[in-house]
Amino acid sequence: MEDQYAGEGLWRARQVRIVDGSSASMPDTPQNQKAYPQPPGQKEGCGFPIMRIAALFSLATGATLALVKDHWRVPERTLFRRLWTYLNPGDVLLADRGACGYAEMFLLSQRGVDCVMRNHPCRTKGVTQIKRFGKADRLVLWHKSTVGPQWLTKTQWKAIPQRLAIREITVRVAIKGFRTKSLILVTTLTDPKTFPKEAFAELYLKRWRAELYLRDIKTTMGMDILRCKSPDMVEKELWMRIIAYNLVRALMLQSAQTYSVSCERISFKGTLSTLRQWAPSLAHLSVRNPQRLSLYRTMLLYIAKDTLPYRPYRVEPRAIKRRPKPYQYLTKPRHLFKEIPHRNRYTKA
Repeated sequence: MEDQYAGEGLWRARQVRIVDGSSASMPDTPQNQKAYPQPPGQKEGCGFPIMRIAALFSLATGATLALVKDHWRVPERTLFRRLWTYLNPGDVLLADRGACGYAEMFLLSQRGVDCVMRNHPCRTKGVTQIKRFGKADRLVLWHKSTVGPQWLTKTQWKAIPQRLAIREITVRVAIKGFRTKSLILVTTLTDPKTFPKEAFAELYLKRWRAELYLRDIKTTMGMDILRCKSPDMVEKELWMRIIAYNLVRALMLQSAQTYSVSCERISFKGTLSTLRQWAPSLAHLSVRNPQRLSLYRTMLLYIAKDTLPYRPYRVEPRAIKRRPKPYQYLTKPRHLFKEIPHRNRYTKA
């Protein structure tokens, strides 16, 4: 998919990778609880095992390039570092402020990977301005702290230089409905001519696509709640869903290239629904049957026609439209739980 889409989905002649994290729950079985313990805020017998995941996406194709998983006690930042193996020299990594750190920025630059991240709010000291490129655009020096992160040894922390040159860009968001009104972007791309300030604001706006990719995997494909009752089967279910997601993305890309449509405008949900409707007809025909190829191209045409409306700067609130059922919550194990009469008129006090 990356080879087929080479040159069409690049940003400033660079491949952009987006990293983001999420979680998934699974059935409450002893095997799952042992591998993926539930958070301490959930009572025993009332909660579910939680798996934390971090995924690396391609901005050009929307494909999942890599995914790592662990239990909820492992921080998302730790999973983010496990994804470094799948980055290539010349890539641009797009991430939120949870992945922004002195050591991360330096070590990724040593691998030939440039970063575009939102500045961490805790970084208020140890910054010296070197040069101004323009309004709200400057080159600064980050000063290394005396205490290093826990995931690095003292020898490794000492080998990192005392200062790091970082470009800092302040972006004002004047779009109605957006929660954030101002944000500070930091990047190792310090050339203002090749990478102007406006390009970073446009690029960081696309970071939201990672949330949409995770929504496609978890909500559209139903991976928010895994169904298997053992860790081995949970892992198989996870990888099968990721493979299926990439296959749907490949189908969207093929449809976009065949009928000259932007892949960003093709609906993932519509593609999945079309594929489910056409799959039985395609399955009855052999691969070498000319009628099957004709039928397949017709399916690609219908996928290309199902485009999303052009909605620039559309607001995506994290809100639920459909109201839940008015049932009481399971706050005790089932053998101790007492159901309240007239539960259909139950409201939480």
